[in-house]
Amino acid sequence: MFYVNSRAIIERPGNEATEIVIQRRTKIDSSFQFELPGGRIEPFESLIQALVREVKEETGLDVYEIEGTETRIDTTGINPEFEVECLRPFAAYQTIKGPIDSVGYYFRCKASGDLLEAGDETIDIQWIDIKKLNKLFMENSLNFSDVDRAGIKYYLNHRGF
Repeated sequence: MFYVNSRAIIERPGNEATEIVIQRRTKIDSSFQFELPGGRIEPFESLIQALVREVKEETGLDVYEIEGTETRIDTTGINPEFEVECLRPFAAYQTIKGPIDSVGYYFRCKASGDLLEAGDETIDIQWIDIKKLNKLFMENSLNFSDVDRAGIKYYLNHRGF
């Protein structure tokens, strides 16, 4: 089985530093590690539609700005039988070893609303200061999901950590 995922790095200004949303997954096969909101796209669902849907289901937040969508083009109207969109994500990942074969795209975004206490298979949904995120990550990166470990490291490197 092969999966394609759309994942969110939801940012907001914080008192000390930028904050992002992290959560813990509650699926039976998870180990309650921290992860970023997002998940599998449905057949013929766009990456952006999946991102907005997954963020709402897992966190309760409404995405209102997504970095990279200003580059979006599509082939709508050229051939009604086959449409494609193309846009620039913040980062992309591919599993190169492990039990699940997947590709995913990270999008930096902004969202409004209140966090849920528990979302769709998620708990401990929270805003975390990226300085604290970096400290938590450096103390034990295995506290983060296998899929998001590289994405969080990539994001932290991008932010100068």
